[in-house]
Amino acid sequence: MSAAEAPPAPSVNTDVRKPSARRRLVPYWLLLPGILWLLVFFALPMVYQASTSVQTGSLEKGFQVTWHVRTYWDAFADYYPQFVRSLLYAGTATFLCLLLGYPLAYLIAFKAGRWRNLVLVLVVAPFFTSFLIRTLAWKTILADGGAVVGVMNTLHVLDVTAWLGWTGDNRVLATPMAVVCGLTYNFLPFMILPLYTSLERIDGRLHEAARDLYATPATTFRKVTLPLSMPGVVSGTLLTFIPASGDYVNAELLGSTDTKMVGSVIQTQFLRVLDYPTAAALSFILMAVVLLVVTVYIRRSGTEDLV
Repeated sequence: MSAAEAPPAPSVNTDVRKPSARRRLVPYWLLLPGILWLLVFFALPMVYQASTSVQTGSLEKGFQVTWHVRTYWDAFADYYPQFVRSLLYAGTATFLCLLLGYPLAYLIAFKAGRWRNLVLVLVVAPFFTSFLIRTLAWKTILADGGAVVGVMNTLHVLDVTAWLGWTGDNRVLATPMAVVCGLTYNFLPFMILPLYTSLERIDGRLHEAARDLYATPATTFRKVTLPLSMPGVVSGTLLTFIPASGDYVNAELLGSTDTKMVGSVIQTQFLRVLDYPTAAALSFILMAVVLLVVTVYIRRSGTEDLV
């Protein structure tokens, strides 16, 4: 067959069908409920509190927006010890949660075997009861004359903690140590679960390769396990530190007037003193301080992959 008689080459359809306008809008419609939720229950309250923080007046005469920004400075100047105390208690509790939570998360991820699910249930078991009940239980645990205080007295631990100013003489309740114990216990699951998730994702073949290269268990942990678990460490510390810094239940139930945290001050200003501008200003200052600490921490942690 000659070239002139050859059949024409089949035409290639280059018309790529574009998605319809309705289909392109589907992702936005799916996002709409979440966006509305954030607007109604997060953005609008934030705007309202921001306007409240620059108001003046009283509950009887009413509050008016006068752009009195000095409220922020007065609130911080009057209550900066509570801010420092909140960050100190929250930081200490977060550090203790990390010390306690990492070994437990490691055991669950690598050593628990068929008991893994049971241990995970035990970790989240405190969530089955009220936050208030769990905190009140610590008043019994740390009661004067109780077993915990007796053991600490026998081991002379209270002598050291009293010298450091964390406990009183022969007592733990109504001291900084009691508040930190309550914070550590209540927020420990928030540390364990992200750590477990991060550790459980580590490929076991990496540990086998480290052993094949004659790495000791300590070297394997330092070179393999710890770097790969850093997203869980960062996530766990954030989930622990952020709510702990604004907590007031533990300080109210386990502490005293000398252990008040800024959350207690905000609660008192809102519900007892009825000084809404000061309470709103304290809330925004706390949010700004925590946001600054978290930003610096994330930048220094060297990881962007959060669990």
